[in-house]
Amino acid sequence: MPGDRFRVEVEGRTLELSNLDKVLYPAAAFTKGEVIDYYTRIAPVLLPHLADRALTRIRFPNGVDGGSFFEKNAPAATPAWVRTETLPAPGSTKGRDNIDYVVADDLPTLVWLANLAALELHTPQWKIGEHPDMMVVDLDPGAPAALKQCCEVALLMRDRLADDGIDSYPKTSGKKGMQLCCPIAGTQSSDDVSGYAKRIAQELEKAHPKLIVSKMAKNLRPGKVFIDWSQNNAAKTTVAPYSLRAQSVPAVSTPLTWDEVAAGAAGKRPATKPYTAQEVLNRVAKQGDLLAPLLNGGPDLPL
Repeated sequence: MPGDRFRVEVEGRTLELSNLDKVLYPAAAFTKGEVIDYYTRIAPVLLPHLADRALTRIRFPNGVDGGSFFEKNAPAATPAWVRTETLPAPGSTKGRDNIDYVVADDLPTLVWLANLAALELHTPQWKIGEHPDMMVVDLDPGAPAALKQCCEVALLMRDRLADDGIDSYPKTSGKKGMQLCCPIAGTQSSDDVSGYAKRIAQELEKAHPKLIVSKMAKNLRPGKVFIDWSQNNAAKTTVAPYSLRAQSVPAVSTPLTWDEVAAGAAGKRPATKPYTAQEVLNRVAKQGDLLAPLLNGGPDLPL
């Protein structure tokens, strides 16, 4: 067997790993082996957020400075033990009626994906065959607005949702923005969830027109935070909590506390900085999974 390939046993499954010394984040000298190590160590808190959800991956076989591609279909030579689900493909750009999605329910599947340089993991707001059990509000800053302004809007959104009895939990996107994740009952359609999120976004835009925009037109966004309510569309996915992102450093979509968001809104670190893989592992060791409440369900949205 070539020196750059070797077999490992992961929870009773045999995997062949390769090119572990290959640098996938050149600016940080972060290798594929370190990517696999991160996903192995973060798995206890990551896997519950991936369970029973069709997984879209973004793969970077030549690292974050090389080319990348979205992958929804299970790739060729997918091991027989990897769970796949054949599902309709809403919004497919390739004219497919169905897609054989990978479902990452266990550690061997996660390690297999990491070995394929699937750095980014994205999921829909619903479990397979069910209505959305989570509403996501994406906060996207238009320069010169940045994470500080996202934190300001996150606090406004939190308070408005609380008026309707909806709890929200913040995380960084791992790039320039943030998301609020809200557990809901799973009894309403994606159209209903998206419609509710749009109505709240429009309310906040009306109340704070210099800070918030709810329309998608990019020419309206400079200096404001776009509340992207459309993330709840059945054809869209959101980066999973604890997923790596393709940045110069191995940044992670990181759950935050509301105290950290308030500090970020006041212009203080650390909420306005990107968290790296090691920092997130340290945070989880101290805080556990800040997004664990998402796994317990929530109320119906008031439509």
